[in-house]
Amino acid sequence: MRPDIIRKAIDGLPVAPNLLDYQAAREAFSWDLVRAELGMAADAPVNIARLAVDRHASGPRAARTAFRFLPALGEPRSLSFAELARATDRFANVLRGLGVGKGDRLYVLAGRVPELYVAVLGALKNGTVVSPLFSAFGPDPIATRIRIGECKVLVTTAGLYRRKVAPIRDQLPSLQHVLLLDQDDGELPPGTCALAELMAAASDSFALEDTGPEDPALLHFTSGTTGTPKGAIHVHEAALMHFATGRYALDLHPDDLFWCTADPGWVTGMSYGILAPLLHGVTSVVDEADFDAERWYRILQDQQVSVWYTAPTAIRMLMKAGPELRQGYRFPQLRFVASVGEPLNPEAVWWGQEVLGLPIHDNWWQTETGGIMIANLPALDIKPGSMGKPLPGVAALIVSRGDGDEIAEVAADDVVGELALRGRWPSLFRGYLGQEERYRKCFSGELYLTGDLARRDGDGYFWFVGRSDDVIKSAGHLIGPFEVESVLLEHPAVAEAGVIGKPDETVGEMVKAFVSLKPGFEAGETLRRELLGHARKRLGAAVAPKEIAFLATLPRTRSGKIMRRLLKARELGLPEGDTSTLEAGS
Repeated sequence: MRPDIIRKAIDGLPVAPNLLDYQAAREAFSWDLVRAELGMAADAPVNIARLAVDRHASGPRAARTAFRFLPALGEPRSLSFAELARATDRFANVLRGLGVGKGDRLYVLAGRVPELYVAVLGALKNGTVVSPLFSAFGPDPIATRIRIGECKVLVTTAGLYRRKVAPIRDQLPSLQHVLLLDQDDGELPPGTCALAELMAAASDSFALEDTGPEDPALLHFTSGTTGTPKGAIHVHEAALMHFATGRYALDLHPDDLFWCTADPGWVTGMSYGILAPLLHGVTSVVDEADFDAERWYRILQDQQVSVWYTAPTAIRMLMKAGPELRQGYRFPQLRFVASVGEPLNPEAVWWGQEVLGLPIHDNWWQTETGGIMIANLPALDIKPGSMGKPLPGVAALIVSRGDGDEIAEVAADDVVGELALRGRWPSLFRGYLGQEERYRKCFSGELYLTGDLARRDGDGYFWFVGRSDDVIKSAGHLIGPFEVESVLLEHPAVAEAGVIGKPDETVGEMVKAFVSLKPGFEAGETLRRELLGHARKRLGAAVAPKEIAFLATLPRTRSGKIMRRLLKARELGLPEGDTSTLEAGS
């Protein structure tokens, strides 16, 4: 049986971690020190794009590659920091020429192509608020988000525009400009402009827009279980958190080759696929293609990736592909692997150790927090299945709600309660667009209430239990779905697992599990009984699932989270709510 902890030997690491003494770093940390390191005066304007791009474009890192783009087909394309500065200046001038200015909203709807990254950073230079959309969205979720944000400019491809936006254009009165990244048949659809032509005519020198720390920079939509999506507003000062967490949670060093696999339509793809590595002046690898296990191993090898930030879904898909595939590749430069999107099951952490030769460091944050809050840090021992410890500058605690929604801190260890964060930090969202009451309910005094249930152990590690509305109440027990899913994933047949509570007259709710299988295993009654027995042996009769159903795939968001609420809705025949972020085919 595997031990409960992976011990870290600092002397054996190829590069000394940025954070060696956890407690000393927490005690010495201040946001003023981060500001000073980024060259930010307390009362001066601050612009994310200046800090991420222009700060490096005329210094010793000007010629260093900022982005290395890997197209689905064809040769890689690189942009240095100096080239990125000129391209983003051109785009900012394009916007200014169109009458688009500070506070206006620009949406991007495209895959991981170079033009998208230039548009995002150029818009930020102009003081324009950027909102990313998944390119897999259909017309309805696109229309909903454009209307909520009163989008003025849309940057997209000709194909996506024709299929998804043109049919609803008359429903979008705020949308004044559509800038196309390509021309699929040589002719522009009515009401659109060719971005390449506008860029060619624009100057590559731009007078940066003055933006203050509290000026809006990013608008990220996050889906609720019902109702309309929530638009979380983030400000330019969020750059401080992106920089600090890139240092401490992702351990970025100046010469790293960094690969964040997140789609830019998701907050991780923006905060850590674009901003954090640029703030550190490191090179980012960007892969345009969809997931393919062999391609990913080849990228790790051929691009000499040293720091890799990915999602549990991708890790489980690599696990599903089998360890034999990995044997054909070598990536000695890879020194740090991290994961985010949903809690990482212990089996996946150990898989990293045994197959990649490196444990996978899970971390936790939300769209609303804007950056990583709790992480398994490079120099600390890993407890597989835990979220890790709060980063410097982050105060996390467990609270309980009393009658009348009074909030009290839970001082004892290993008690399940709601995870809360104390104070205000630069990347904390500043509101839900047009939903002030919904925003207000996220706070109690100086506490941000995350809605996640967790516990803190005696060593200060936090453990995710579940969303407050996911936790199963069965015969007086509070059962976290993640715990049950993790045990099921230990079985060699199981590729993915999702667990829900199903209403039961006797115990209130019974635990039901949905699993997808690895290649070579067949669903059937024999395997079902084997899985039930495995879970009962590991969890006990009170917590183990009473029912198991086999599915070809589990419903997931594009960020990799298993949609338990959708499993429950389909099981009980209830409305599915907002499914706009559902991965295709789920």
